[in-house]
Amino acid sequence: MADEKMEVEKQIECLNDALRLQHRSVLQYSLVAGSVIGLEYQAHADKMREHSLSELEDATRLVEKITALGGEPTTDVAPMKFVADPDGAIDALIDCESEALETLQAAIEPTGREAASEAVEHRLEHIIMRKQEQVDYLLRARRRP
Repeated sequence: MADEKMEVEKQIECLNDALRLQHRSVLQYSLVAGSVIGLEYQAHADKMREHSLSELEDATRLVEKITALGGEPTTDVAPMKFVADPDGAIDALIDCESEALETLQAAIEPTGREAASEAVEHRLEHIIMRKQEQVDYLLRARRRP
């Protein structure tokens, strides 16, 4: 097991799948931050802006990993939509981020057991943890007492 090598081409493909969704996350959080209306959701706008910046940082990290592995980072962005209703906008974010979480998790599989592999796996786990915390925030925002 210790001699498992990274499947580099598969890893690049998986990272690009995740990057495509990560690009959407940056934009979707930014869209929600700037468009939510109503007093209740104004309190969340700054948090959405923070989330967008975190997503941008992680997108850059994915690009760095893809490039370091000899790949070409995708410029494709997963489809997104504007939802005017604040509750619907949060629900759309939860759906988008849930898809991104699954894709990031799938990107761990081809990492292997080399030192470089462990670094990729650890980076993905860190992104997953941060993104899950954001989803948890959104879920709490949607709950009613």
